[in-house]
Amino acid sequence: MIARRSFLAGAAATVCAASVPLARAAGPRRKRVAFLGTEVRLYSHAQHFLDRLTLGYRWQSGWQSPRLDVASVFIDQFPKGDLARSRVKKHHLKLYPTIAEALTLGGNQLAVDGVVLIGEHGDYPLNDKGQKLYPRYKWFKEVVKVFEASGRSVPVFNDKHLSTTWPQCKEMVDDAKRLGFPLLAGSSLPVTWRLPAVDVPYGAPLAESVCVGYGAVDSYDFHGLETAQCMSERRRGGEVGIESVHAVRGPALWKTLSAPDRATTRRLLVAALCRSHSLPVEDGYVDDPISVEWAERVLPDTLAYFIQHRDGFRTTLFLTNIKDFNYAGLRSDTDEIISCQMFLPMPGYSATTADFFNPLTRHIENMVLTNRVPYSVERTLLTSGMTLAAVDSIHQGYVPVQTAEMAVAYQGPRESTFWQS
Repeated sequence: MIARRSFLAGAAATVCAASVPLARAAGPRRKRVAFLGTEVRLYSHAQHFLDRLTLGYRWQSGWQSPRLDVASVFIDQFPKGDLARSRVKKHHLKLYPTIAEALTLGGNQLAVDGVVLIGEHGDYPLNDKGQKLYPRYKWFKEVVKVFEASGRSVPVFNDKHLSTTWPQCKEMVDDAKRLGFPLLAGSSLPVTWRLPAVDVPYGAPLAESVCVGYGAVDSYDFHGLETAQCMSERRRGGEVGIESVHAVRGPALWKTLSAPDRATTRRLLVAALCRSHSLPVEDGYVDDPISVEWAERVLPDTLAYFIQHRDGFRTTLFLTNIKDFNYAGLRSDTDEIISCQMFLPMPGYSATTADFFNPLTRHIENMVLTNRVPYSVERTLLTSGMTLAAVDSIHQGYVPVQTAEMAVAYQGPRESTFWQS
């Protein structure tokens, strides 16, 4: 891996020679963002966002050119296969050696209109719980320090969950409220395509939500929790917070699921599985009708998070070896199941351009242009907290973890924010 400062020194001549943006038509100054990324390599999150913010993305029936300018770039690591060099050259960008300089454009005061913080992927240490210690909180605090010194703040986007401890997550949200800047955070799952394109009717009385997904702990589990939460938060009365989280795996999971009070969870598990396009097959097709018994047989080592909300509502996440994310929720008034797949065709699996990043990029642009967020950061605060509590449950031996600190109430947006065009 090449150190950031070594690369900057070697690339200085190239960057300076190409640092003047291409000429644009006369008009009001376009808003500018500082881009902060851990690493830019093939299929890293920083690659996906940086490409869309500099080159554009497909939207509706055409190509959407960037509606913002990337004024500065800070990249922390340059691994083998680095793409930061080529992107900087291609798009006439300017790299800065520190976050503060990226935000001030080398001056003394905040000089950009927004901050895009992509603290995902890269070579970072693990703690004793197995969590990768991405620098999201550290970088966010450096951004806040520039805001405080400048006497003003601008919108910030933070990719995925907020941090690796609840106090740090809460502090990030509190800082945004204290300084009065919009904070958008989270993953692409709530805003990607849905198959079918459904939403929970706003204010509907939901009894329970289930997500069936896949992936590792403290990683893709966050995607699954956001899949469920963006639907659950639309229920009558809104979100009121989390009471407890219990991670259960394998035989213990299927025993827990067989309890009489888990009839709805079982029903929703089957409904969510029936939305999947990647179920295990034998000779080209499933070998039996989809049922809980089938799932126990073909997905025996499934990991589940049983989440109890403070109003009695339940969320269950099932992490399996299927390759998609599927939601099912039950209306308590009509006994109707609302279900869909949040479409996430992974690069190298069934897609190459990861266009589920398009709607999230558009929401970032909209936030900077309007100074408003499309949905509350409390969603990501709670999904971050659920993820952390599940990690604790596993670390402590798969025991229930009480989460009195997560008494976070909020109302989801009335408008649907997923990609429908």
